[in-house]
Amino acid sequence: MNHNRKIEAVFLDRDGTIGGDDTVHYPGTFTLFSDSQQQISKLKEDGIKVLSFTNQPGISEGKATSQEFMEELTKFGFDDIFICPHSQSEGCNCRKPNTGMLINGAEKYKLNLKNCVVIGDRWSDMLAASKTNSIKILVKTGAGHSALNEHYEKIKDIEIEYIAEDIKDAIDWLYSQFDLKGLSFSS
Repeated sequence: MNHNRKIEAVFLDRDGTIGGDDTVHYPGTFTLFSDSQQQISKLKEDGIKVLSFTNQPGISEGKATSQEFMEELTKFGFDDIFICPHSQSEGCNCRKPNTGMLINGAEKYKLNLKNCVVIGDRWSDMLAASKTNSIKILVKTGAGHSALNEHYEKIKDIEIEYIAEDIKDAIDWLYSQFDLKGLSFSS
């Protein structure tokens, strides 16, 4: 167990990580995996900040609003939500694999990203986490199998700390590796 490292926050991807599948489901049609709500609550009860970070290009295409995503993700229990509303062609710095959302979260909550965990199902989640030296957990749900197979070339040089079956496996591993209980988070 890594007692020396205090986990300050967990950044969770939305689509394919906490629910849905490898496609985008807009608010109102998105369904959480059975364990997701419990895992988010568990982290929060133990004083870990739980932040959502998600690429949602449908916002720039008028398919949903940032507000609809914010309301939905707030209901799921996230402490804060970081959304990239841009399409890939817009060249923003927030769209994963860029690090804008992670950096914004770190600045807002005075986090050291080396002490933060990124859990996601896509190569772009892992690459963004790698660029910020965050702890990387790839879940096999959603696009996870695709990240390990068709997109493996994009992540083969990244040391992913753990490859999890699902969100529960990811959080269980985190608790087995780090002493998360009893830590308080001061905002």
